[in-house]
Amino acid sequence: MYHEMHHGAYNLCRLSGAKSRSISPENFTGEKGKGGMATEGVSARCAHELGQGWKINPFIIIQPGEVAVLGEIEGAGIIKHMWMTDEAKRSRSLIIRIYWDHSEVPSVECPVGDFFAAAEYFTHQQLTSMMVCVNPKRAFNCYWEMPFYRHCRITMENTSPDPTNLYYQIDYILDDLPQGLAYFHAQFRRVNPLPYKEVYTILDNVHGKGQYVGTYMFWGVNNRGWWGEGEIKFYLDGDTDFPTICGTGTEDYFCGSYNFDIGGAYREYCTPYAGLARVIRPDGLYESQTRFSMYRWHVCDPIYFDEDIRVTIQALGWRPGDEKSFPRRRYLPLQDDISSVAFFYLDHVCESFPPLPSKNDLEIN
Repeated sequence: MYHEMHHGAYNLCRLSGAKSRSISPENFTGEKGKGGMATEGVSARCAHELGQGWKINPFIIIQPGEVAVLGEIEGAGIIKHMWMTDEAKRSRSLIIRIYWDHSEVPSVECPVGDFFAAAEYFTHQQLTSMMVCVNPKRAFNCYWEMPFYRHCRITMENTSPDPTNLYYQIDYILDDLPQGLAYFHAQFRRVNPLPYKEVYTILDNVHGKGQYVGTYMFWGVNNRGWWGEGEIKFYLDGDTDFPTICGTGTEDYFCGSYNFDIGGAYREYCTPYAGLARVIRPDGLYESQTRFSMYRWHVCDPIYFDEDIRVTIQALGWRPGDEKSFPRRRYLPLQDDISSVAFFYLDHVCESFPPLPSKNDLEIN
């Protein structure tokens, strides 16, 4: 029987009835004793002198427009780890979807880079955190626990005009699960540009009981100057005009402070639960078109809700030309290119995701 302390280094000594399984191109079904049995595959010619068992089919080729099924799992279990890497030539051209318990509605629907907190991933940038790692050269890893009671299906869609090679491994356990485990969700959104004086919505129309566990944001600034004065707000259980939880600034929410600025330059950082993983600096520190890749995992501080949740963040900078005296400065609502992924658990499969943006609307330029 699954134990509530099933995971974590402090619990490795506990004996368990769980059965470890893994799906990859070398074992599409994850069946016991069925790995590495291929006799035909993408690397068969490389192994023709060695024979069966010698790396015959380590990756799949996903054709343009194809939706490939990476794996299907029958019964009750928990996904414990996912690793993958690809050869996509266009950012956000691969869309990952995960479906729980025979639902036709995906609980995860997200460009693969954003799901792994690396929207712009063609130039390698190390990301080291508890829940997600991006390692050299472009290796995506996630450790979110994803329970299911009857069935799990994971797909990858290639929206680009080019085929791509995808290497992947999905590690999971099969076990009897108690009632009351919530379903994992990851919801992607993008607005480009944000209309003047509007707030950006990270999550909305989620009803039920659950907990909010993480935010990833890729933020493209269209103005000069500092951009992160906006507050994040969590509206919980019937909140309307005013939230229960209100932050003090964008960099504050991502556990930084004072513009992420050390010595007149943005400073990237990766910590277990929060980070500014990447800054793209086309024009210098406070010039236009700078982009920021940020994550915040609420692992130690989940945000619980019983009825509903809505999450917003303001895009707020400073108007130019005012006196530098702080009390006399004026805020400037920004019209930036903002993307986000909201990670949360819910007591049922959420069916109110907004439509995924079109291929053109997903592009990062």
